[in-house]
Amino acid sequence: MKKFIVLLLVFLTACAPSAPEAVVLPAFLPTATAFIAESYPTTEAAIAAADQTASGVDVRVERAWMEGKNVNADVCFTLPDASDWSIWSASLTYAGTILQEYGTTLVSLQDAADGQPGLRCDTLTFVVPPDADLTNAVIEIGAIAAPPQQDDYCSVYMPKIQQAMIDRSIGITLDCVDVNGVLTMQIISRPPEMTQEQAELIVYSDEFYSVEGPWSFPFNLSQ
Repeated sequence: MKKFIVLLLVFLTACAPSAPEAVVLPAFLPTATAFIAESYPTTEAAIAAADQTASGVDVRVERAWMEGKNVNADVCFTLPDASDWSIWSASLTYAGTILQEYGTTLVSLQDAADGQPGLRCDTLTFVVPPDADLTNAVIEIGAIAAPPQQDDYCSVYMPKIQQAMIDRSIGITLDCVDVNGVLTMQIISRPPEMTQEQAELIVYSDEFYSVEGPWSFPFNLSQ
């Protein structure tokens, strides 16, 4: 009987679950790093002619580079006057493709001082596919502009626009009319063969508050 009990105890001891083994964690756990695809490189551009002058406005590209899908360029231009000037049109041309959609981010704005014109710098951003061939690309600034506020037409622009109508013998007459207490430029006469819509297209053309370029900047972003 005692022998049976001893054998039973030996059997139960062998079948009992063993104590869990201690797990030792390494002192340093590696952290995950962001994956950057080789198809989205960051590359600096070589700019062939960084400074351009047209219509009395100096424009220069301080830097151009590709980051991911974005082609960026820091563009600075002198301000014709104290109005709120900005880049009005721009394009990126590469391998037979012309992109005219872009974003702008203000970098700096310097007022005129000591006889020097003001200076504005923006970052232009174009989105391109990762396989875009940018070895012979061109960034072109088509125009800068300072779109007027409604009350600017009477105080600033109407004399210039009216003189242009006279010089071109267009036959449009302008005047400032009080509309609900606000002076508003209006067309008070036009040639009979001209519709109101046609007259407004002429009078409110952006040519009266923009400066045309172009300013072209060839660059090489070989990957």
